[in-house]
Amino acid sequence: MRNAIEFEVYGNYALFTDPLTKMGGEKLSYQVPTYQALKGIVESIYWKPTLLMVVDKVRVMNPIKMESKGIRPIEYGGGNTLANYTYLKDVKYQVRAHFIFNPHRPDMAFDRNENKHHNILKRALKVGGRRDIFLGARECQAYVEPCVFGEGKGYYDNYGEIHLGTMVHGINYPDETGRNEMEVRLWNPVMKDGVIQFIRPDQCLQIRKIKDMQPKHFDQSNVELVDDLLLRLERRGE
Repeated sequence: MRNAIEFEVYGNYALFTDPLTKMGGEKLSYQVPTYQALKGIVESIYWKPTLLMVVDKVRVMNPIKMESKGIRPIEYGGGNTLANYTYLKDVKYQVRAHFIFNPHRPDMAFDRNENKHHNILKRALKVGGRRDIFLGARECQAYVEPCVFGEGKGYYDNYGEIHLGTMVHGINYPDETGRNEMEVRLWNPVMKDGVIQFIRPDQCLQIRKIKDMQPKHFDQSNVELVDDLLLRLERRGE
């Protein structure tokens, strides 16, 4: 696929929070990563407002295991609350993703150099990303490295279909939709032989408005040109 990357992301713990379990401070992870969580990982590898990252599919490599922990959430008003968080344990995923130019950011047309963005994306992946990688929550640190999607043995190979019910697909932001609203998308994924094929955000039919929001402002004064960024990386040997 054009402008694509394939990578493996793994860590000791993951927390892809089901919003229905957050009442009262408790958190329970979904069984599998959400589209939004994986998109966040891709954007931690490399992102600019010029680009719109699209996650195509994920492959669950390890068996789905959970572990509960007693956590003391930060309470700025004081208190001594103990909450129960249920994490996924010993996780590993293969991910395929690609980028397109953001059609809702015509103001970033000056930075549209497809080949150079793809080169930087691949460079960034090889060094483990340009920002910290985590699996759903900041305390769940993770690592990324290039891979070939589908290679290697996965726990759910030839397992058949697993219907995962209604899940959060992701969040719509104004600069990704052209609407001055923040929205949440829902969908009903099916994992087949360990692989979840994601539908595109614009294919989600279940959308709920969260609040009004304005897009962030970007222009040449606060965005480094891809040509300058690539030149700087080459000089530093990254």
